[in-house]
Amino acid sequence: MPHVVIDFSAGLEGTADMQQMCLDIRDALAKDDSIPAPKNIRVRARAHDYFATGFDDQSFAHADFHMLIGRDDATKTHMCALVLSVMEKHLPHAASLSVYPYDIAKSGSAKRMKE
Repeated sequence: MPHVVIDFSAGLEGTADMQQMCLDIRDALAKDDSIPAPKNIRVRARAHDYFATGFDDQSFAHADFHMLIGRDDATKTHMCALVLSVMEKHLPHAASLSVYPYDIAKSGSAKRMKE
């Protein structure tokens, strides 16, 4: 049930196809053996009009990669690198790109999916 949530500086959507980037991230993850149920992958991106960074060029994109708890550090590193490689392809001019992994607890979660 991986969820990738990408926050980016407004304006990047004028130089990159953000929908295609979301699709490419989904497809790259779906092909990876670390994802047992590719249909559960969710990728979304949202622009931010107001932000500040430490760079002269203020452009950025950051992905929070949420995945069910239990994956080892090597797998998390591999999956984050996979997401970053797709972001680099679509956003080569962004000053800052990053991906951080987050564990989702199995207990206490709730979801509903239609087949």
